[in-house]
Amino acid sequence: MTKAEDRIRALPCWNGSIAIEPLKGGLSNESWVVSDTAGKHVVRFGSDFPFHHVFRAREIMVAKAAHAAGFAPEVRYAQPGVMVTQFLGAKTYAADDVRQNRSRIAELARNFHQTMPMHVSGAGFMFWVFHVIRDYARTLEDGGSRMKGELPRYLALADELERVQMPLPVIFGHNDLLPANFLDDGDRLWLIDFEYAGFNTAMFDLAGIASNAGMTAAESGELLTAYFGREPDRQTQRSHLAMQCASLLRETMWSLVSELHLTAPGADYVAYTRENLSRLEAALDSYRTQYGTDHP
Repeated sequence: MTKAEDRIRALPCWNGSIAIEPLKGGLSNESWVVSDTAGKHVVRFGSDFPFHHVFRAREIMVAKAAHAAGFAPEVRYAQPGVMVTQFLGAKTYAADDVRQNRSRIAELARNFHQTMPMHVSGAGFMFWVFHVIRDYARTLEDGGSRMKGELPRYLALADELERVQMPLPVIFGHNDLLPANFLDDGDRLWLIDFEYAGFNTAMFDLAGIASNAGMTAAESGELLTAYFGREPDRQTQRSHLAMQCASLLRETMWSLVSELHLTAPGADYVAYTRENLSRLEAALDSYRTQYGTDHP
């Protein structure tokens, strides 16, 4: 029996005997499916990651708020370092699923953005990707990252991409909309994993949805139209494509920071860095082909 299984069996929330099986996936947390007489549950282990601006007390608060608002499975037990939630038995999305369901996802994102501010509590948290990138650069410099020589270029790129962001209302964002964080039970969509959730503008979630799913320009346009209720103008399109680049830059730097500070079962951060850097360069080439490097 593993140490994790010992920890699971010691939790006081079970009804009768339990069966434990690992839940694969995830790049920074360890998750398990646990069955007892009351049904199935997901047990998620994770400590605070200050280098990633992740604090579990805030994550638990958001997960509970998201359930109360109707977006997420129920939190059935929580203590520092562990959260037990309802197991939905739903389909976990891949990139193709996100592309095919982009209108549904746009509606879900809009409802989440508008509804969650009435449910979250405690001190507010702002997720602004350009601040995150700059803070990651400090962490990578201090940690002697193998790619610290690239940091001046990354920071200059972040400045360039930030300058073309359009003003939008502040909403409450998920801020980590990888395909696997969407679940589909056949009737409706759900959201999971709220480590990075906080106040933001909608553009980061919209960019993350598109870039993480590899949407084409036409698919991204349909996503924006479904979200805003109108076809995007040139400023919106430019802001969105620039934010896609920023999202991929942040994901690349997240992986570089993880190379220094994290070890997770099955995670290959060097490969993940390489994958996201390749996707960033492709997105950046597309952005500069359309818009150049000058301020509008």
